[in-house]
This record gives sequence, C-alpha cells and structure tokens, in this order.
Amino acid sequence: MLHLDGGAGGGQLVRTALSLSLVTGEAFEMENIRGTRSPPGLKAQHVACVSVAESVADADVDGGVEGSETLRFDPGTVTSSPVDVSVGTAGSTTLVSETLLPVAVALDDPLTLTVSGGTDVRWSPPADYLRYVKRPLCSRFGVSFDVAVNRRGFYPAGGGQLTVRIDPSDPDPLDFRSRPPLDALDVYSVASDALAEASVADRQVEGVRDALADAGIDVPIRPSVTYTESTSPGTAVVLAARCGDVVAGFDAYGERGVPAETIGSRAAEVFTEWYRGDAPLDRHMADQLLVWVALAGGRIRIPAVTEHVQTNLDVIRAFGYDIDVREADDGVLVEHLE
Repeated sequence: MLHLDGGAGGGQLVRTALSLSLVTGEAFEMENIRGTRSPPGLKAQHVACVSVAESVADADVDGGVEGSETLRFDPGTVTSSPVDVSVGTAGSTTLVSETLLPVAVALDDPLTLTVSGGTDVRWSPPADYLRYVKRPLCSRFGVSFDVAVNRRGFYPAGGGQLTVRIDPSDPDPLDFRSRPPLDALDVYSVASDALAEASVADRQVEGVRDALADAGIDVPIRPSVTYTESTSPGTAVVLAARCGDVVAGFDAYGERGVPAETIGSRAAEVFTEWYRGDAPLDRHMADQLLVWVALAGGRIRIPAVTEHVQTNLDVIRAFGYDIDVREADDGVLVEHLE
C-alpha cells in the first residue's frame, strides 16, 4: 500500500490518487488531507469523488467521510456499471467527473456517470469548459467522452446535473509543445432564466468583445448565448480558443453586484494574458493533463512548475510513473520517460 502525504495540496491530490489507484489497482493511504487548509480534511465534493471511485471498482474504503484527514482506498476491478452520485448543494460536479475520466484506459465497455450538484461554481471548471475545452482536447490524443448538461446548478443551491459517458480508450502519447495559430474564439455565455430580462448572458459577451477591443486584439468571435432554468440564479462565461489541434479555455463566474460586462471582461483578460504569450495550454489544463502524460506518455509544455503542479507530480511519481521536468527556453517541458 502506498503512503501519501496530502498536507501540501488540496483536493487535486485526492482526485489524482483516486484516479491512478483505479487504473493501476494500487491501494493507498493518504494522511494529513488538506492539512494546511481551514478546515482541514475532506469536503463534500471530495467525499463524492471517493464514492464514485468506490462504486466503479467495488473498493474497500476507510475514512471516506466529510472532515476525515486520513483516507485508505483499496480498489477492486474497474467495471462499467452506471454510477449516480450527489455532491450535495453546489459542490462541483465537474471535479467529480474529472476523477473518473482516466478510467477510460481500463474500461471494456462505456461507463455512464451521473452527478448532481453544482455544474458552474467557483474554484472549479464550468460545465462548458469540460464540454467545449477538455473534451475536444482529449479527443486529440484518443480519449473519448461525452458530457450532457441535464440542468444547470449555480451557487448556493446547486440542483444541477451532469451525465458523462466515458468510452474505453487507448490514448496516443501527448504532444502539446507548441501553439498553432488561433482559428477562432468561441464564447459560451450562460445565465439563469431569471436574468434573461436584464440580458445578462448577452452582456457578458459584449464585455468580452469590449475587453478584447481595448486590448487591441482582433480575433474572430463566435458567441453562444443560453438562458436556462436553475434553482439559484447565476451566470458563467467560457472562452474556448481553438488553435488547430489545441484548445485552451478561460472562464469567469457572475457575482452579485458585479455588472455582466465586467464578468465577460474578466474572462477576456485571462485569455489576453495567454494570447500574448506562447503557451499552448491554459494554466488549468496544464495541471489536469499531468495524469494523462503519465498514462499515455508524451510531452507537454507548461508555463511554470507551480506548487500545485509539483504536489500533483509527487503523487503521480509515487504511483511509479517516471515523469521528467526540465526548464526550456520557452517554459517547462514535462515528459514521460519510458
């Protein structure tokens, strides 16, 4: 059994450990979970991640409850039985989904995961990031999954639901070292029906346009505006920059008292920072793809080795994957050594 220290990071370490445990069959014990956070221990969405991992592999679990600072996880064989889990209120459905995506390499038949909770909540990827950024990017290296947003869930009530179908996949080695020219910038702006009269989703798009114009950036924009039923009012905007085989994503969430145009401009500002550099991946995707470099091989270029990246790499290496990280003229190269 592997012994892991969860004190240096957050929930990402738990999700990475669960993903790799499912794929490798290696049991682990993680102590001091979220030890530097207040409060420490597992939160509801981390418990939901444990629950879905337990379900697909009939795992033996100890400590998979809210507030626990120690988790033992001993998986059985991964199956394709449907999984249905509720995160509770506005816990992130996308982060729970992320935990299971790597089991694509261990499946014999498609697996359907239904997750209820928050589909578009802060500190996690919006549903449209998963649909329109990560899904097409993963398809580039042979990983296939579909995402259906059955209902949107915003903070604080949640009440949303995602269904994710994960197909058996044999991924090719990753190669994201350079960025092709930008083909288009898709803008996915969503808001609750209650905000339709104020044209909030439309105004978020205008905020994106205005911010890019102010920055002197002339790129083709393809807007998609949606108003939808939800328990709590809320908004989100996702920018998907399509550059040949590379997709990078940038997002922002609505806040009470903050104009919709400002929300759009926030997403545009993060895009602008990326656009003026030469990194192929956005900063969140760079971290998410580390597991796939381990599983599929290949190499990716990331802007820098942040503490978040380093702690994630530590967990991946603990499962026996030889990942090399070295400085390059145009960033940091992360490579799976055979």
